[in-house]
Amino acid sequence: MSVTLPQGLDAFLAASGWPGASVEPLAGDASFRRYFRIRRGDTTAMLMDAPPPNEDPAPFLRAAKWLDANGMRAPHILGEDAARGLVLLEDFGDGRMRDYLDQWPDDENEVYVAAVDVLADLHRLPPGPFLDYSMSEYIREVRLFTEWYCTAQNLYIDAAGFTAAWEAVLGPLLPRQRPGVTVLRDYHAENIMLLGALHKQGLLDFQDALNGHAAYDLVSLLQDARRDVAPALEAEMLDRYLSASGVAREQFLADYATLGAQRNVKIIGIFVRLWRRDGKPRYLDLIPRVWGLLERDLGHAALAPVATWFDANVPAELRKVGGGSFTT
Repeated sequence: MSVTLPQGLDAFLAASGWPGASVEPLAGDASFRRYFRIRRGDTTAMLMDAPPPNEDPAPFLRAAKWLDANGMRAPHILGEDAARGLVLLEDFGDGRMRDYLDQWPDDENEVYVAAVDVLADLHRLPPGPFLDYSMSEYIREVRLFTEWYCTAQNLYIDAAGFTAAWEAVLGPLLPRQRPGVTVLRDYHAENIMLLGALHKQGLLDFQDALNGHAAYDLVSLLQDARRDVAPALEAEMLDRYLSASGVAREQFLADYATLGAQRNVKIIGIFVRLWRRDGKPRYLDLIPRVWGLLERDLGHAALAPVATWFDANVPAELRKVGGGSFTT
């Protein structure tokens, strides 16, 4: 099957010092971005095609440069044309954390230790040049659940009560995320690359970075929508982070559950949207895992208003079978 290459690619590669390089398309993700491996002899690079108006590489470039300048392992920028949506990046190879653990599950503890330690290092830095994770953003995200999941299930729900419940549980958390830390927002096993050793973590997919709560990226990592993380391992990694950071345990774990519920509600909405709007039904298979994580988070006392809303608005039979079946 032929693949249409980005317009102006030859000129861009030449200007970036890669004239005449071969271009190999790679599998896409859940966005409009496309990726290509650029090869010249034994040397490779990665091309990100993030074409406007659906994509804008400027946030990625800003975050990558800040992370690199502060000692975090983001890919080096080899060339950029933001107006065309083209970015040439250092090639981190094919060693995704997820794929490695599928093959070598006995190394799981060591790999997760390294991933947690990266977050501890990131959180020792001053917040980056990013916007704050605001209440309005949290609410916009959780409403993806009512807009997409509840609509797909033909549920008649109390939308105003949903917003009010989330404002009640998130409001007390906001002061605890100031001045905050850099939150990558999608830090999980499919966005972490192992760079030749289990303790060297390459970062990807950080273009939506904000300044927010230290628990958020731990939730992304340890309540992973794409692979099972045993509760015992999750607890062990939380203990490791708490020991490294010195934050108050009980309050942090309450905030972790709150942000876990917030993120998992958002993800369910996004996965349904990917099916209904973007024609990508494969993400529906991940929803049962996310529902299980959400139910566990809702059991924390800090989530009482949200848990009450779910009990009143989402039938138990849908929640028991992992979020309800969908006709694709």
